[in-house]
Amino acid sequence: MVKLKKKLHQIKHFVLFITVFGFFIGCSSPYSVQRIEGKQLEVQQEKNISQELEDYISYYRKALTKEMDSVLAFNPISLDKSKGQWQTNIGDFLADISFEAGAKILKDKTGKNLSFCILNHGGIRSVIAKGNVTTRNAFEVMPFENNLIIVELKGEDVAELASYFVTEKKPHPLSGLTLVLNSDTKIEKILVQGNELEWDQKYYVATSDYLSNGGDNMLFFKKATQTIETDYKIRNIIIDYFKKNDTLQFSNALRVILK
Repeated sequence: MVKLKKKLHQIKHFVLFITVFGFFIGCSSPYSVQRIEGKQLEVQQEKNISQELEDYISYYRKALTKEMDSVLAFNPISLDKSKGQWQTNIGDFLADISFEAGAKILKDKTGKNLSFCILNHGGIRSVIAKGNVTTRNAFEVMPFENNLIIVELKGEDVAELASYFVTEKKPHPLSGLTLVLNSDTKIEKILVQGNELEWDQKYYVATSDYLSNGGDNMLFFKKATQTIETDYKIRNIIIDYFKKNDTLQFSNALRVILK
């Protein structure tokens, strides 16, 4: 039975081939092939092509290297995400400059005030060493294409954010938000711009588009009641800050207070 089915299958394909072949043979055409000509085309040596390509790329490589390594500012202290339990100096720095950039955009677009900024600890991929800083440093610290985004959260969602922060025990960069913890690391107070959190109030929060979509399990951002695009890459925020400031400035404000 199996052999018979296989044979019938082969016959079907053969009949189909003959039908199609016959159709094209039966079609008349006013054209016919008179002659076939060939011509040899000279091709450059591979070595010459490679050298020309290398020379072409080399120009742009040098221009890019010059742009990446041009000194933009001076960093008086080493910024490192590995030093600090609840907050790090590089995390504070990135959150502060992102808050500043987001606050201006939000004010210009809506007239509203930004409440605070939170980024993710894992998104910081390098240190900013003491000394001259360049565009390359910004790419090393933030190699991703993440944009800054502003979301509107209810007070209860901000409380969930604070609980997430304490449970994670990671120094996620914060600016504008202060958590007061007791000796058992339980939250006693949540302060936004120095004022206690109000559950029925709306807050504008700057973060990355990655986190706003629930990245790093920050699912509370999925509850946002409004989203405002900035079209401003966080890496470009860093570069622009370098360009505007001869020397990097830092805030020593505590983001997490242990009692």
